[in-house]
Amino acid sequence: MEKKLQDIELTIEDMEKDGVFAISLVKSPAIQEDFIALSEHKIELKVTSEDKREVVGYALVPDKRIYRRIEDKEFNIYFKDHTVKQASELYMMRLNQNNVTSEHEKPVENVSVVETWITESTEHDKVKMYGIEPILGGWVVKMKINNDEEWSKVKAGDYSGFSIEAFFSGLEKMFASAQNDPESELLAQLEQILNTK
Repeated sequence: MEKKLQDIELTIEDMEKDGVFAISLVKSPAIQEDFIALSEHKIELKVTSEDKREVVGYALVPDKRIYRRIEDKEFNIYFKDHTVKQASELYMMRLNQNNVTSEHEKPVENVSVVETWITESTEHDKVKMYGIEPILGGWVVKMKINNDEEWSKVKAGDYSGFSIEAFFSGLEKMFASAQNDPESELLAQLEQILNTK
């Protein structure tokens, strides 16, 4: 029997800290301890122009449950459409367009986000021009790749999509609820007793 995982909505609460600070070109999903990286939605990366060295794809979509695990806790995270929109706006307002990484590990030079938008219509959205199925409320990113090494990776199929690097609020609620659990409180008390001897 498949166990039911807790769904945790991630939000932007701290206007100074929360939001997307970089976008990574990735082959498969990744997660780091201090930021959330997402690319599990079937997000295609399409080359829009060989000459212009441009690619386009979704960076974030609303209401998609994405499996995550931190230590022994398994859960799904998701974003509402207003959070996706707010994250896209803050990304641009904070001038993060040149913050691009490869596989969430290595910052890359000469790669920039040159255009972004939120899909407002599944019938008339610009992504259809690129052969991508529109996702209502999704955040589309167009990236220009003037880095020869990264462009050759795109052409070789080493990257299949975008993944964000970000801070969001919401996970602290899960850990707070675990702390209010009577069993957790008892364990904490036992640990405190053991540590005082």
